[in-house]
Amino acid sequence: MPNKIHGRARTTPEIRREIQKSKETIAVLAKRFNINPKTVIKWKNRTSVQDKKCGAPSVSKSLTKAEEAAAVAFRKHTKLSIEDCFYTLKAKAIPHLSLSSLYRCYKRHGINRIEQPKKVKKKKNFKTYPPGYVHIDITTLRTEEGRLYLFVAIDRTTKFCYVRLFKDQTAQSAVKFLTEMYNAFPNLTTKVLTDNGAQFTRHKGDKQGHIFTQTCKKLGIVHRTTKAYHPWTNGQVERMNRTIKEATVKKYYYKNHATLEKHLQAFINAYNYAQPLKTLKGICPYEKVCLYLQSEQGKPYLNPNHLFPKGYN
Repeated sequence: MPNKIHGRARTTPEIRREIQKSKETIAVLAKRFNINPKTVIKWKNRTSVQDKKCGAPSVSKSLTKAEEAAAVAFRKHTKLSIEDCFYTLKAKAIPHLSLSSLYRCYKRHGINRIEQPKKVKKKKNFKTYPPGYVHIDITTLRTEEGRLYLFVAIDRTTKFCYVRLFKDQTAQSAVKFLTEMYNAFPNLTTKVLTDNGAQFTRHKGDKQGHIFTQTCKKLGIVHRTTKAYHPWTNGQVERMNRTIKEATVKKYYYKNHATLEKHLQAFINAYNYAQPLKTLKGICPYEKVCLYLQSEQGKPYLNPNHLFPKGYN
């Protein structure tokens, strides 16, 4: 099989052979083949028409086989950096060693880079809570009529979800949503986690005196907020926001708010009462709630104000 010529070669083996056999001057040959005169001289002085092998030589010119074997063994055994290997070998075994020749030697043997063992960080287990710990967040949805604000609440443990569309995202809307959510959840809500938005807290996360926190206290709910600039703390509801958008506005076009609201409610009903979830080991969120409320631990947390959603026609 003939050797391949260089990708950027200006001459072919036939042209090179013709240059070698020709008795014309270098300038004439360079003009005829439209190449540099240095290229003509190079092929005139060669006996072959094949390109020479590129890259580093496979055998070291500055190290003997024994010295090269010793350097490779030292690197593999100690796993030191190339600089540390160079200083040690030069001082103890190979006085004429240069850093560049040592690097080329290691590169030929594929040990110029030695991956250091990565420190495995221990993953912290997600703290478990009994049902009643609810994550709340706000996102936006758009139809042809304009923008709507979607308030989303999801239970950390049961994954039971409640949503509501509003035309604004004020503190009054947040309070209204909280009250409706409290009545809609089958089990009592004991804790609520929100971000530090103006709908939930005052300036710099100050919850005291805010209407949302006051409503939480009236309902017997502990209001917690995420750390500033740490949205992943509320990742449970952030992921639910994405799921809702993927099932609605990212897949369908809505001409009015009513169509969106109808489709959204149908999706949430199907999610809560019919969608098996892998994280719940193949049962839907409402089944998880029922199993909890039937247990001795969950019986005191049955919500007497629970309102079952209307069927979708």
